[in-house]
Amino acid sequence: MSLFQPIPNAGPTDTTRPLADRMRPRTLDEYVGQEHLIGPGKPLRVSIERDDPGSIIFWGPPGTGKTTLAKIIANMTKAEFIEFSAVLAGIKEIKQVMADAERARQYGTRTIVFIDEIHRFNKAQQDAFLPHVEKGNIRLIGATTENPSFEINSALLSRCRVYVLNPLTEEQIVLLLRRALEDRDRGLGEMNRTASDDVLKKIASYTSGDARSAYNVLEVAAGLVPSPLLAKEASGVPPEQSEITDDIVHDALQRRILLYDKTGEEHYNLISALHKSVRNSDPDAALYWLGRMLEAGEDPLYIARRVVRMAVEDIGLADPNALSLCMAARDAVDFIGMPEGNLALAQAVVYLSVAPKSNALYTAYGSVTEDVERTAAEPVPLHLRNAPTSLMKGLGYGKGYQYAHDLESKVADMECLPENLRGRVYYQPTGEGIEKRIRERVEEIKRQRSHTKQAASARQKKES
Repeated sequence: MSLFQPIPNAGPTDTTRPLADRMRPRTLDEYVGQEHLIGPGKPLRVSIERDDPGSIIFWGPPGTGKTTLAKIIANMTKAEFIEFSAVLAGIKEIKQVMADAERARQYGTRTIVFIDEIHRFNKAQQDAFLPHVEKGNIRLIGATTENPSFEINSALLSRCRVYVLNPLTEEQIVLLLRRALEDRDRGLGEMNRTASDDVLKKIASYTSGDARSAYNVLEVAAGLVPSPLLAKEASGVPPEQSEITDDIVHDALQRRILLYDKTGEEHYNLISALHKSVRNSDPDAALYWLGRMLEAGEDPLYIARRVVRMAVEDIGLADPNALSLCMAARDAVDFIGMPEGNLALAQAVVYLSVAPKSNALYTAYGSVTEDVERTAAEPVPLHLRNAPTSLMKGLGYGKGYQYAHDLESKVADMECLPENLRGRVYYQPTGEGIEKRIRERVEEIKRQRSHTKQAASARQKKES
């Protein structure tokens, strides 16, 4: 069989297929969720009903209905529909499909190409679609869990309309599960299973808006319910009902399904939430986002590295101990591993959250890099240069250098920046934490330098 096959006409339900596939909505009226896209009068619904959806990218988390929407479009449109996965197809197969679509267009037949996980295509593979989308040989429908801005070529992306699909709500998941329990043709109706709303809500809450995962849990749970005959033989007393209980759901779940991709957008969303919670001095939120990342399987050393960054970017010298504590947490994670190391990271993020905040160092270094980039690279002033040889001394290296330890104030009136940046101030300590004392010390140094300058000026006048 070819990788590229039109969607077959609906036939008798194959009960060996997974419940999620059997219960896949066949029409827009059966579809649950995404009302902002397919509600009455919404742009996507209107374009589908007009049989003119154009080229589309569906972007959303797993189990939100991206493939289902593509199949509904296939059933409603007057076009050939070809489906393949970016995991299996290569450039050769793509070119063959494009050639077939171009020939079909010459005979007045439109072709819709659906690509699941389009973000897995490399640049060359995506480029193969571009001229055919541009000429109208195909209507492209791509599905991706990754941010199209980063994963889809800009030229191809500019020729597609991006629709963002949201995770389903708990109420929507419960509606789908209830429908599956009662459907005798495609669902579990023939098994005569029952479940309370609370049990279905538990499944919904543990599957993080992923309808496919919720269906899978329900199917496993339904299979764990003992049949009335076996229950009677085992205990002598028939069960009240073939009910899916809370305990059965617990066995079926085993572990909560957390939406996460260690290389995708959710990875960056969660670390951003952790960093911004720390910056906003919110230890509870910081602990929550840390737990979300760790329990979803994030590399703890990656988190440790980012926590170290938080210490120097958002706390800095307002509390120098923050960096030491974070480095110790990193070492603890490396030394004892997980899950024991999670408390070391928790200790670090709580400490950072409640520590005084200062971005003075971050701002100062940013200004330095700007000046390095935009100003001329002036040579090091002669008085700051080392002079290990007589030639270098003869050229003036080290001439005029003032050894601070020889001065009573320990502060010389000596410019240490290049001439084009004379007087530039980068580091401006705040009044937070230890930086308050640092600011006082900086002011004292300025006074001492001014005093040294005045004393040197007075000596010069006296000598002259």
